[in-house]
Amino acid sequence: MRNRFDEQLFELNREIIEMGAMCEEAIALASKALMTGDLELAYRVKANGSGIDQMERDIEGRCMKLLLHQQPVAGDLRLISAALKMITDMERIGDQAEDIAEIVTFLDGRTMEDVNLIEEMARETIQMVTSSVDAFVKKDVNLAYKVIARDDVVDDYFSKIKSSILNIIAENSSDGEFVLDLLMISKYFERIGDHATNIAEWVIYSVTGTHKEV
Repeated sequence: MRNRFDEQLFELNREIIEMGAMCEEAIALASKALMTGDLELAYRVKANGSGIDQMERDIEGRCMKLLLHQQPVAGDLRLISAALKMITDMERIGDQAEDIAEIVTFLDGRTMEDVNLIEEMARETIQMVTSSVDAFVKKDVNLAYKVIARDDVVDDYFSKIKSSILNIIAENSSDGEFVLDLLMISKYFERIGDHATNIAEWVIYSVTGTHKEV
């Protein structure tokens, strides 16, 4: 019975890794579409988002079966409950990547090449998502804490971008719609960082039994 349970836990880990990789790809595609104005990449994010939604349903189903049909000990229960929380954040990461891609389709080919901070912010959030999933797979509490610390970096980028946007408005007040798009995109990246932080917090819980509040 325990061997079967361990096999199911292994599959759960594998599916979470796969879902995390899909989230990373969605953010990367949305970021590249943003910087290049490539609408084909933006549309691919939508298809990727459907896959993320399906993965959430599949993992949720697996977790419920483990809870109902097996007899998990305390550590297993923490792992499963953490997985259920994590996939919610992953699904929202996918949604926010889709939101960024949708804005790209409305920009009429205009790119963000002159706003380097947004590209840097995107790279930081992708790394946060990657590291949070790695921390789960490796049960690495120290790595999880590093992810949480990096959220301050993303928040700092958001503050700098808001200041940059004010300068753009001062130089060209007629560019209001584009500036609003910039602000929304940077806000979505900031939220992705928040979700990566949440994932890291649940990693800590799954290993230690203590939920880290930031």
